Amino acid sequence: MTSRTPLARRIAAIARLRGAAGPLALALTFGLHVATGFAAVAVHYGAMWAFMRGGMSPVAASAAGFAGGALARFALSYAGVFVPTVGVARAGLRFAVAIALQLALNSLGLSALLALGMAVWPAQVTVTIVLTFVNFAIYRAWVFR
Repeated sequence: MTSRTPLARRIAAIARLRGAAGPLALALTFGLHVATGFAAVAVHYGAMWAFMRGGMSPVAASAAGFAGGALARFALSYAGVFVPTVGVARAGLRFAVAIALQLALNSLGLSALLALGMAVWPAQVTVTIVLTFVNFAIYRAWVFR
């Protein structure tokens, strides 16, 4: 008997279904990646907003929020999105490397868009959308394999 919540059991069941090969499996895995990404983004943006309210600069606040979102992303991705072929320790180490790259890309992208005159939140949303595709490719090809 597992101690997972009903939602976690449903996500895990879907994850098992999408373990097959082919474009449908890829689309389902990407859909799960996007769906669980909303939780990570909620943590990221919520923390970013709170830190900015406290006087932190937008880029620093985004970096701090990004770290919290990363923890949520790893847990959800390992447990219910991808079918890991490596243990949690190895995947966690790979994820840390991938997150460091993604944090740099997030900060650089946000800085660049702000320098071009884009407002903070539209710039952050733009960077998040672009990184969704980058993250998926890295997680699927390396982090959880």
